[in-house]
Order: sequence, then structure tokens, then C-alpha cells
Amino acid sequence: MIGKEIRMERIMNRNTERTVIIPMDHGFTVGQIEGLGDMPRTVSAVSEGGANAIVLHKGMVKHGHRKQGQDIGLIVHLSGGTVLNPDPNDKVMVCSVEEAIALGADAVSIHVNLGAPNESKMLEEAGRVSRSCTQWGMPLLAMMYPRGEGIDPLSPVAIGHCVRVAEELGADLVKTNYTGDPETFRTICAASSIPVLVAGGEKADDLTTFTTISEAVDAGCSGVAMGRNSFQRENPAGFIAALCRVVHDRMAPEDALRGM
Repeated sequence: MIGKEIRMERIMNRNTERTVIIPMDHGFTVGQIEGLGDMPRTVSAVSEGGANAIVLHKGMVKHGHRKQGQDIGLIVHLSGGTVLNPDPNDKVMVCSVEEAIALGADAVSIHVNLGAPNESKMLEEAGRVSRSCTQWGMPLLAMMYPRGEGIDPLSPVAIGHCVRVAEELGADLVKTNYTGDPETFRTICAASSIPVLVAGGEKADDLTTFTTISEAVDAGCSGVAMGRNSFQRENPAGFIAALCRVVHDRMAPEDALRGM
């Protein structure tokens, strides 16, 4: 496991054992998107803000990673799907662990929607990825969401199920929705043997966003994976620096905002 341990240090803060990850894979899903037109500039702003890692698809690594600014951890996303698909919850593998290694990745990520029509295919592919990650000593971030007809995406039972499936698959970290309730989320995090990260959620004002993240960390989560809610801000570097103060320094949201 030494390979995984070394790479995990690149995407987790060893002092706090928490992380701030900025996914930047949205272009694959929705097309040309605000904030990701000039990838080197955006990655530089994200790294300047102090984020621990970014998530990119394989084709964007050469355009956006480590071209300028300070270093930052690299997570290569293996799953893909577009909003043009009649079933936007369908995800397939568009990259491999071996390709990610060749690109210099510190970790890989996959996306699985539990409850979607193609859940079984996504789980089967996730199992193969997990096996490769074990073989190569590559950390695996599982992005697991309860999504499907009649499913409440904030249900504590459904979110707890997502976390457990990630554990059972052999993931090293899991990203999922925040239930919106500290007590139910505390139970979910306490029952998990791997770090639980919360998704950024819908875009809100700075104070509301930081208050929600602070609440989730208080409940036991190990950080946040926040995409559009961060890089589409007017001042991404300042916003992410304040976010890091909330996650790593456990600064009160109001105090963290004063430093922006």
C-alpha cells in the first residue's frame, strides 16, 4: 500500500487529514462552460488559493495542469457522460488507471449514480477500476450519488448507502451529497472507514456556502469537492483560500470571509 500512501499525501493535508478538491471536469458533461475557457489561468488561480487537488479529464491535463503557479495534486477522472444523452445519469469509462499513471496522476476518480437505469454497468466498471487501483497503488476517489426516478438525493439512508458501496468497492475516498442535517450526516461519517467528502452543491452566497461546509466538517466529513461553486466565482483564488481556512483551520465562516 506504500504507493497509495505516497500519492494520498499529494491530495490530502497530512496535518488536518482533510482536503479541498476542485473538480474541473464539467466541460465533458455540459460543453463549453464559464470559468474553464482558459484552463492554465483557472488552475493557477485554484492552486494559488491553496486547494489540495483538482479533477481533470485526460485530454485537459496537458492544457491545464502544472503549467504555471504553484504545484497542486492531480486527480484524473475516468468516467464520462453528457447532458445530451437521454439518460444524463449514465456514465461510462473513458480513461483507464494506466493512462492516468502515464499522465502523472496522484489519484483517479469515478462517478457512479446509484438508482440510475445503468447502475449495474457503472458498478461493474467501478469494480474493475478498483482492482487496477489496488494493483498499481493508485488512490481511488468514488463520486457516489443517489440518482434515479423516485429517489431523494438528500435521503440519509440513500447517502449512507452510497458511502457504504464506495467502501465495499475498495475506494479510498468517497464524495457524495450532504444530507443538510448535521446529525444524520454525523452518523454516516462515523460509520465510514474511509474519508467522506461533500459535494459543493447548488451555488449560493459565500456565507451560506461556507456555513454549510463548516457544518458538514463539524459532523465528521473530511473535506469538500467543489467545482462550479468555486471556479466560477469572481475571485476564485480568494474564495478557495477562504474555503481552505474553513476546512483546514476550522475558522468560523464569518472570520474566513474577512480575509477575502
